[in-house]
Amino acid sequence: MKKGTIVLVVILAIIIFGGLYAVSTNNKFVGLRETVDKESANIDVVLERRADLIPNLVNTVKGYVKHEESVINSITEARENLISAKSLNEKAEANSKLDSAINALMVVVENYPDLKANENFIQLQDELAGTENRIAIARKNYNDAATEYNKAIQMFPGSIIANLKKYEKVKYFEAEESKKEVPTVDFD
Repeated sequence: MKKGTIVLVVILAIIIFGGLYAVSTNNKFVGLRETVDKESANIDVVLERRADLIPNLVNTVKGYVKHEESVINSITEARENLISAKSLNEKAEANSKLDSAINALMVVVENYPDLKANENFIQLQDELAGTENRIAIARKNYNDAATEYNKAIQMFPGSIIANLKKYEKVKYFEAEESKKEVPTVDFD
């Protein structure tokens, strides 16, 4: 073979290998991004389940605590905000406000022993607790998928393809700063 032919074959092999690598890497990024989107949708599903349980819980409590209107109104408002949230940040903020409203409701419930013993309330409270666990798992799964995706698009040589195709980092589903503080328990 002539020297020119060998050079041409080597250049073609490099181009073909580079093209295959680029396609393979792009496909990997697409798959990882789809996993992130799926996990985000899973968070939406459990947040929606939670939002669907809230009216039943509120109606059960309403019968017992007619004068606790502000707590019930705050839960209703927080639930509506969660349902209408579009972005991940809006969902996280609305979810945090709903957490606070539910915590306020549980404080009110402590003052009503008959309510705490009510079968409907106990069942709804158990379902809500299970949903809270599902939310925590969905957040973790989303953050795991986001981590894998973010690492893949930033690591060399994949970062070259990511920059060319304009893949951007995704945000994590993070707790608010106020939720990161350890609560103070004081029995005095």
